[in-house]
Amino acid sequence: QVQLVESGGGLVQAGGSLRLSCVASGSTTSINTMAWYRRAPGKQRDLVASVTRAGTTNYADSVKGRFTISGVNAKNTVYLQMNSLKPEDTAVYYCNALTYRSSSYFGQGTQVTVSS
Repeated sequence: QVQLVESGGGLVQAGGSLRLSCVASGSTTSINTMAWYRRAPGKQRDLVASVTRAGTTNYADSVKGRFTISGVNAKNTVYLQMNSLKPEDTAVYYCNALTYRSSSYFGQGTQVTVSS
């Protein structure tokens, strides 16, 4: 089992920045990939960015060049630096951990609201 706790969400004006953090606990050595998803009102939960234990990153086209995911393996923590935020980035952001056995875990989520 893996437990995930997110922090760092909030209200920001368009063009501003936020940094989300996610701390993993439990069976952290089983984690291969950590990621951030988001769910906007009335929409499905979509992948925002991911990083593997080897450091390979992947981004949704909508956030490329604005968001940066980074992981600190020794601390089992993953960050999402979000710059140049837009109102359409408003969503609940969820941390995700994927294990080598393809078990997937989500945190409770943190709200990000970008005002125009």
